[in-house]
Amino acid sequence: MIALVERMLAQRPSLSALWNVIRHLPNGPKLFFKLLGTMAPYTGTIDAEVRALETGHTEVVLKDGRRMRNHLGSVHAIALMNLGEVATGLTMMYVIDGIGRGIITSLKMDYLKKARGEITATCDAHIPTTPGKHDVTIEAHLRDASGEIVARATAVWRASIVQK
Repeated sequence: MIALVERMLAQRPSLSALWNVIRHLPNGPKLFFKLLGTMAPYTGTIDAEVRALETGHTEVVLKDGRRMRNHLGSVHAIALMNLGEVATGLTMMYVIDGIGRGIITSLKMDYLKKARGEITATCDAHIPTTPGKHDVTIEAHLRDASGEIVARATAVWRASIVQK
């Protein structure tokens, strides 16, 4: 299994190709997030797992743990922001990796209630694939285990799609 992952990484696969292989491995979604953390080290500071990743849709789960909490015992605001950023970024990059580049230009958080326990970020967005520069607003809803929205991340990603 390790040899398979090493061979894939040596070929610099697209994010979608990497996900489509790794997600089927034992602990694949967790491994995928760890690999993502090696590519974007700050992203790897949260204890998360990708549950779903497909064109225009992403689900990322932040595991509950002491490292993710603030002094009040709830999930730290910046851990939630990191989760929102990675969920919106995966939604964008799954589509454009291999045909362009994306960079976040704005990130806004609305904290609606104290976040406790496991938090799931979900994104649904249309991502353009036509050549040129596109500013795309992607929203992530962060829900607690009861399904209640505890925070909302709104990110603007600049997608630069190259002509094929």
